[in-house]
Amino acid sequence: MPPATAAAVPGVVLTRPAPEGCGGVLSPDALTFLAALARRFEPVRRELLARRAARQRELDAGALPDFLPETQEVREREWTVAPIRPDLTDRRVEITGPVDRKMIINALNSGASVFMADFEDANSPTWDNNVRGQRNLVDAADGTIALAGGGPDGKRYALAQRTATLMVRPRGWHLVEKHVLVDGSPVSASLFDFGLCFFHTAAKLVARGTGPYFYLPKLESHLEARLWNDVFNHAQDALGIARGTIRATVLIETILAAFEMDEILWELRDHSAGLNCGRWDYIFSFIKKLRQRPDRVLPDRGRVTMEQPFLRAYAELVIRTCHRRGIHALGGMAAQIPIKHDPVANAAALEKVRQDKLREVRQGHDGTWVAHPGLVPVARAVFDAHMAGPHQIARARDVRPPATARDLLAAPAGEITAAGLRTNIEVALRYLTAWLEGSGCVPIHDLMEDAATAEISRAQVWQWLRHGAKLADGRSVTERLVRDTLSEVVETLPERVAAGAGGADRLPVAADLFARLVTAPDFAEFLTLVAYDHLD
Repeated sequence: MPPATAAAVPGVVLTRPAPEGCGGVLSPDALTFLAALARRFEPVRRELLARRAARQRELDAGALPDFLPETQEVREREWTVAPIRPDLTDRRVEITGPVDRKMIINALNSGASVFMADFEDANSPTWDNNVRGQRNLVDAADGTIALAGGGPDGKRYALAQRTATLMVRPRGWHLVEKHVLVDGSPVSASLFDFGLCFFHTAAKLVARGTGPYFYLPKLESHLEARLWNDVFNHAQDALGIARGTIRATVLIETILAAFEMDEILWELRDHSAGLNCGRWDYIFSFIKKLRQRPDRVLPDRGRVTMEQPFLRAYAELVIRTCHRRGIHALGGMAAQIPIKHDPVANAAALEKVRQDKLREVRQGHDGTWVAHPGLVPVARAVFDAHMAGPHQIARARDVRPPATARDLLAAPAGEITAAGLRTNIEVALRYLTAWLEGSGCVPIHDLMEDAATAEISRAQVWQWLRHGAKLADGRSVTERLVRDTLSEVVETLPERVAAGAGGADRLPVAADLFARLVTAPDFAEFLTLVAYDHLD
């Protein structure tokens, strides 16, 4: 299909038309607003991505992350972020999920405090998903979102009288939206997702007594937070909305951001809604950033739990930092999902969730994440029992010294097993197959897998192969072993993948991509960045 130039918007080209019923999302006014964001902030985005690459070269050469000497004064001085918004005061249970219509309705009705509508790790960024997701958010902001015949019983889905507070997660700074060109270049996916959402929903949300609230993913430095803050100010000024109306929670999901938490909050202080422990991406980042170091090889994914000292230190530092600055520290995602066909297994899964949330609330978190509406009551019961107020910000500060660089970088001990290798290959392969089919949130082995957990899986295989890791049975991880295991997994998957989470026709593409990613001499920064070329 030839490119279709967006009417009356000079310099803006759409490579595809809007999906049926979504033309208003890409109105001339909306695209004009988006183009202004791109023209003003794209040079800075590219500069920051170049800084990421330069920093990676330093790490590859032997440097280790550390706290920045040039921002020591920000860390040591006493200050707080802007006062908490009323509808963000109690965030004890947050649910996340993709931006499809049924999910948005069910999540808003789930009994959670907050629903994070996700354009990032839980979303396969097809053009249809992205634009329809924006249309769904407009209807959610209006309070009119509904779905007729959304299930096999023809049930109608609509919003309850009381719903969760809406937050939105745009894609990260590293991604682009290839279907919208501004002056000949693809627009930043971050600006596309944020810009359209803000343009269409900000005034509606403010009129309803809430506001435009966001989650910010994959930040690696306070300079990237500063860019978001500049974007927020520009957007608010452009639409005549008071500065500080936007509030944003930053996911601390990269090892580099862990060393700049105070600085990130400082840059966003007028717009900050706290920090979140994005633990799955954080594990992935640990592998990625320290990929050339054989002394930082991680054991099986299942052994890298929040009880590991380096993850416990990271969570405690998030809590300490946020509470010192007067804002929420959110816990991580429970990936378990209800297991309806097996009561015994379901009880065990729910108990894992309870124990995880008990650890978080006792540690000092002000709320937590779940991926399924069925887990909201479980998580809420734990926080209700152990957190008397709406949060724990005023709780007495930890008297222990804060985490050091050594604490944050300590690699956990544990075995690498043949079963762990096979599980990583199967999870990454099944997820990637489904992602290529347009599904970004995939149940696999009774866990809700998203891009973050798939990234851990493929990164571990690359890391083990790169450093010739030894399996518990004495074998070394070699390219032959990886390819043989991949072939065995592929032989078992076509029917299961087609029936459960995607299409078998995408499996060969996924297998080829996976094999190239894990055997390449250089580590690909993001699986989704490589695979995006294969999406419609």
